[in-house]
Amino acid sequence: MTNIQPAEHSHGIDLENALEFLNTLHPGHGQRDEAHEREEHLGSPAEAAGWLLERGLIHPEAVGQIGDPELRRIRDVRTALREVFDAVVENRRPEPDAVHLVNATLAARRPTRLELDGTAIRIGHAHAPRPIDDALALIAEAVVEELATGTPERFRICANDRCRWAFYDFSPTARRRWCDMRTCGNQAKAARYRARQREAKPGEPARPN
Repeated sequence: MTNIQPAEHSHGIDLENALEFLNTLHPGHGQRDEAHEREEHLGSPAEAAGWLLERGLIHPEAVGQIGDPELRRIRDVRTALREVFDAVVENRRPEPDAVHLVNATLAARRPTRLELDGTAIRIGHAHAPRPIDDALALIAEAVVEELATGTPERFRICANDRCRWAFYDFSPTARRRWCDMRTCGNQAKAARYRARQREAKPGEPARPN
């Protein structure tokens, strides 16, 4: 029987990591006001390369190949994927340009192939000419596969408008609204209490939530 060997290495990403990618541009769990800019966790080519390397999406030798043009592409793909994600959650049609860019990104996905290794057959894969094309295709694929074969109805955006963290709702009831009850959830609870205090009659305490 032919000896079949697994790939020497593989690149992969799950939905959780893909959503982390979408959240690399984020206001900061509602901690910032409108006067502040959003937190950018891919602020430089080095930061973007480090993020991809940490998740096994590029080889160490590819780090030096990521410059400003690659950083712009990474951010553009992130914006497009976020638009598709938001459209699914908000039950609306995504912007066509975003869909086109996601499709173009998916097209760079490296194919699986058979490689001869002595007397064995090894499962391998080809690489795209640019390392980030492989990486971005894998990220896009994780999101699109969930849309096609998973449960995208559990995609969520934090109900705090100053947060809008993208997440997957694993709760049994599928009714989770906040990225984290300790931050955005508690802020919303406190805001509701303050609103009741303002509406309460003079001398009449607001009832706790």
